[in-house]
Amino acid sequence: METAYVLVNCDLGSEGSVIEDLKHIDTVKEVHGTFGAYDIIAKIENLEREKLRDTITWNIRKIQHVRSTLTLMGIKGQS
Repeated sequence: METAYVLVNCDLGSEGSVIEDLKHIDTVKEVHGTFGAYDIIAKIENLEREKLRDTITWNIRKIQHVRSTLTLMGIKGQS
């Protein structure tokens, strides 16, 4: 299983709606609002690394009010 953590910055006040949209994406396994430099962290999983990239590019980054993302990809064997 491939894993990535996506840190999300969104428009002020839109955190709740972005979290709800993230919860409707099949590969998103966990979503949490955060304090600090980023507003939300999402854990995504898929059997294929390419599918993770597709989810980030074509689903998460296209959510209304998402301003930017930073992705941290897991390293196999270091979990």
